[in-house]
Amino acid sequence: MKKFLDEFKAFISRGNVMDMAVGIIIGGAFTAIVNSLVEDIISPILGLFGSTNLSGMKLELKDGGVTFAYGNFISAVINFLLIAFVLFNIIKAMNKIQGMVKKEEEAAPTTKMCPYCKSEINIEATRCPHCTSDLKAE
Repeated sequence: MKKFLDEFKAFISRGNVMDMAVGIIIGGAFTAIVNSLVEDIISPILGLFGSTNLSGMKLELKDGGVTFAYGNFISAVINFLLIAFVLFNIIKAMNKIQGMVKKEEEAAPTTKMCPYCKSEINIEATRCPHCTSDLKAE
């Protein structure tokens, strides 16, 4: 039993498991933000052009015995499309910002290729450590 607990402890303390747990927690919080954006800001704006409450749209068959609530389904599809659109724009903006940060972080190269043996060597090297060729100043 102790071996099992030790293995479980090693599994839980791995970096990727902890990253996944943090991702799920952040994802839950982010879901609340995106849902609020869609329901509290975007849907009322769309409500200016039409009704936002589609739950009243339904089709009753057999004297009220069977009801198809197609309004709820249409509402769910619209909410999905709005959430997907908002997420697309957020991720697109984050990728753009991340690309700008990466460009700033790019540094000068620290290695070069030996012209004789094609090994990667320090940029300041005057002799190749692999083939011992004398490297002329470039």
